[in-house]
Amino acid sequence: MSRMAHVADSSYAPRRGEGGQMAGDDPHIHVESAVVRRSAAVRDLMASAFGLAADLPSLVRTGCGLRVPYAMTSPRPDSVTCLACREHAQAEHLRFADEVEHLGRMPGSTITSEQAKLAADKHRELAKRFSSADD
Repeated sequence: MSRMAHVADSSYAPRRGEGGQMAGDDPHIHVESAVVRRSAAVRDLMASAFGLAADLPSLVRTGCGLRVPYAMTSPRPDSVTCLACREHAQAEHLRFADEVEHLGRMPGSTITSEQAKLAADKHRELAKRFSSADD
């Protein structure tokens, strides 16, 4: 049985504890609710620009609405096992791809339309990978 086979079960519903926090027996890997803007590259950019590095939060809000330990999240499609989080990440990457392409076409944009298209294509590819349980 593949590692992602259980993700295809559409009856999956995350078990919630008090206050929307993950129940102690939730074995799933989730994505942060702001999956597109919470990458290591963004943190590295902020650290290099301002010379400060923030601590990672111990609990984060996920795409399925739970609050889970940061260690139980991943931005990588092949690691995420929560179906609701995979769907959230797919939608977020598609939305961001459209946003980037739009910004690349605006007059005075700091990125060219070619750069915007490359970035949008990368996010569409990620969205496609999140939509597939066969990673």
